Amino acid sequence: MSAVSLVSIEAVDGDNTARLQAAIDALSASGGGRVELLAGIHICRGLQLRSGIDLHLAAGAILRPVPDYSAYGHTTVSVIAEKSDRGMIVARASRRISLTGPGRIEAGCESFIIGDDETVGTFIPAEFRPRVVVFEGCDEVEISSVHISRSPMWTLHFVDCTNVAVRNVTIENDRRLPNTDGIVLDACRGAVIEDCEISTADDGICLKTSIGPDGVAIGRCENILVRRCAVQSLSCALKIGTETHGDITNIVFEDCSISSSNRALGIFSRDGGRISNVRFSRIAVDCNETPDGFWGSGEALTVNVVDRVTERPAGAIENLIVEDVSGQMQGAITVIAAAPAGIRNVLLRRIGLDQQPGQLGTAQSYDLRPTGADLAPKADGGGRANAWTRGADGRVIGLEDYPEGMPTVYVAGVAGILMNEVRITRPTPLPQGWNAIDVVFETTTPDGSGAWQN
Repeated sequence: MSAVSLVSIEAVDGDNTARLQAAIDALSASGGGRVELLAGIHICRGLQLRSGIDLHLAAGAILRPVPDYSAYGHTTVSVIAEKSDRGMIVARASRRISLTGPGRIEAGCESFIIGDDETVGTFIPAEFRPRVVVFEGCDEVEISSVHISRSPMWTLHFVDCTNVAVRNVTIENDRRLPNTDGIVLDACRGAVIEDCEISTADDGICLKTSIGPDGVAIGRCENILVRRCAVQSLSCALKIGTETHGDITNIVFEDCSISSSNRALGIFSRDGGRISNVRFSRIAVDCNETPDGFWGSGEALTVNVVDRVTERPAGAIENLIVEDVSGQMQGAITVIAAAPAGIRNVLLRRIGLDQQPGQLGTAQSYDLRPTGADLAPKADGGGRANAWTRGADGRVIGLEDYPEGMPTVYVAGVAGILMNEVRITRPTPLPQGWNAIDVVFETTTPDGSGAWQN
């Protein structure tokens, strides 16, 4: 962003919110420019960016938001996520706004942890946590070069924005704190995410279409390019869904590396929107098992359609290309249509993976979460809302055993899938609980019973 004016802010002791917000407001009113935070620690409550403003964190500058949910009552947002309606830095209906580096935002997640759930290996989060950045209905948005650490909840959330650029951003979150997604594009049109490094306990880069306060989809998500990003995730590194109220189309992920992760690539249709024209290209993956309370366990690719709410059937997934994927996985590749909308026209080509056994054995089930059961877990089922719960048998609802054991690729209910040069190596002899058949196709007969093709 070219600044027409510059205001430099020195670090001072105590709460600096009023001085920062006054500088932002005044500069925006005079035509815009750069508000630069100089080296040092800047403590503040919520800030609201205005049109024409570049909030710039100079080298050595640390923006340290107050670690208290009540401090953000004046920076609320319309889209609620995990009960949160607040952000540390927000913007609404603004144009030409940016947040640039090379300084840091230290978001203080440790103040939003209330316990430790050893059964699934995660911290227990506070009921209410703010997101770090939420931009709503904005145009010409840029976030570049900044380093963000210890987010208490979603880190960067773009809602109904157009012309978005996220470049050279580093996100380092606690890998045991749930819901700390790295970058979320929510019903955005025209976005580029490139050259970013993300390490988090939840989704790395996630595209979705949430529901608005009026009960309808915020909008469409389309024309998105994600490239040259390095992601570590204990949920899904590069993901579409699960909130899919509006259509999602024309999406490209390419030249990315995924390490120390649970799932690598994922598409999850749940809420009525159609997902189409998606391509994953030239992706290096490293996927490992996790405890059963996490979604998934070691899958290089997971694609599924599930009706989460009966009165709002999930939308179709159509025209998917996954190509030039290499690395290792402890789970399998799964493409599963468990709802009438279905999955159509899938191409898997030039995929070379090494399938290795994990230490937990959790990869031997495939995962259809989130399901309707996760929306409101029963008191006697344990778990956490919108995450997991256990049935009367003690098993996590949504985890299903592979028929005859875990294959390399499991396809169920898909109309039109082509695999070309898919080579997955497996140990010899096969570990216990693995399917002797590498690629398993399941279809259904007219009477609804299962029929097998291999």
